[in-house]
Amino acid sequence: MKVIYVTAECWPFVKTGGLGDVAYALPKALKKEGVDVRVILPKYSTIPNYLKEQLREVAVFNVNVGWRKQYCRLLEMEFDGVKFYFIDNEYYFKRDGEIAYIYGYDDDAERYTFFSEAVLEAIAILDFYPDIIHMNDWHTGMIPLTLKERYSSLEKYKDIKTVYTIHNLQYQGVFSNRILGDVLALPQHYLDRGDIEYYGGVSFMKSGIVFSDKVTTVSPTYTNEIQTEFYGEGLDGLLKSESHKLKGILNGIDYDINNPATDKDIFVRYDVNNIDKKTENKIRLQELLGLEKNPNIPLIGIVSRLVSQKGFDLISYIMPEIVRENLQIVILGTGDHQYQSMFNYYNSFYPNKVSARITFDSAFAQQIYAASDMFLMPSLFEPCGIGQMLAMRYGTLPIVRETGGLKDTVNPYNKYTGEGNGFSFENYNAHDMLYCIQRGVELYKDQNVWRKLVTNAMNTDSSWKKSAQDYINVYEELLS
Repeated sequence: MKVIYVTAECWPFVKTGGLGDVAYALPKALKKEGVDVRVILPKYSTIPNYLKEQLREVAVFNVNVGWRKQYCRLLEMEFDGVKFYFIDNEYYFKRDGEIAYIYGYDDDAERYTFFSEAVLEAIAILDFYPDIIHMNDWHTGMIPLTLKERYSSLEKYKDIKTVYTIHNLQYQGVFSNRILGDVLALPQHYLDRGDIEYYGGVSFMKSGIVFSDKVTTVSPTYTNEIQTEFYGEGLDGLLKSESHKLKGILNGIDYDINNPATDKDIFVRYDVNNIDKKTENKIRLQELLGLEKNPNIPLIGIVSRLVSQKGFDLISYIMPEIVRENLQIVILGTGDHQYQSMFNYYNSFYPNKVSARITFDSAFAQQIYAASDMFLMPSLFEPCGIGQMLAMRYGTLPIVRETGGLKDTVNPYNKYTGEGNGFSFENYNAHDMLYCIQRGVELYKDQNVWRKLVTNAMNTDSSWKKSAQDYINVYEELLS
């Protein structure tokens, strides 16, 4: 089976969020299961130099973007056993400035149309004709339509099947309808029929949903949620009508990278057979942050973008009551000014209980996962979520709201059976969240029960093996 995996970002080359993690780990897992998978992404100027130096030129060709004929260079390298291709055009992907962002430019529609067209042209140049093109999020949403419109009559393209994964429906790639002819070079009827139209504009994500053979999301619960008005972001009607194509497949985490027994970023390495060493990480982190050094005080970690989607309205509302509890809290992340200011305020007034680092530091994130007793993630919505799975891998019990992938991965503690790997609450309500926190703080006093839950969490299988097989089953279903 041959698969081209198309993504706008991929760790370690470029990453802004969970898509970057998935685009690295899933192809690696598919490769282990015998799939000939190749990953293709833009060559951004922000790719680390040590990786750029390993790139080899494959070909140079032109790509049509509307009336434009644009230069494209195709590069390749192998990383962790997977072949990666890079679409190179400095006009589109080299952005200067103090911070060179990946997205958020006025010409994003043109940039990712170029990328999509280049991917389809590159297939012929590589002489690698995939059985499946697997696309991700809005940046790649025009590929199935372009494949149908301009390539389906060609012998080497006509049998290619398409899979489109929605990582976050909130970001849909909606642009002015002026791009229809000027950039996309598509007939008017695609807009008039509503295939790609979204409130008068053009939606790349809608195109991906309509024209792909199969549409997946990153958790079963999220698949059901986005077919409702509250979660559907204006596409719930479309998703209900296309529900026969929908399937939710949970993301996983890379167990090679995220392993407390081998992680070089944490203070003391440990595994499920010597959980006591986890406490040493807690003491070291308390000391580093100037918190009271006391293993008996439960430590709650937060590693997140500081935005409303992640539930920080709840935390902000109830924070005065949280700090009155016998606990400590450490925050790592950047985001909206109001949440950054809120955490800085509590950091300055309760320095023995609250530590806020308004930045992103991947090594420090690992230290928080390893040192914390609980991990707070009360999201308004969460397509899948990675933080709760990383926390459990490191024996830190997640406190989550029952939505999306959080509901699918966290089994709430049952005091009657002793089962569970974390805590959860259903309603998006600050006092329900506080009750969950208080329940965790109280349970922490019973270390026999707590140790059993930590063991449950560390034994939870969040690897990519099952998910990779689920994707293979989707591919095989399309090819049968």
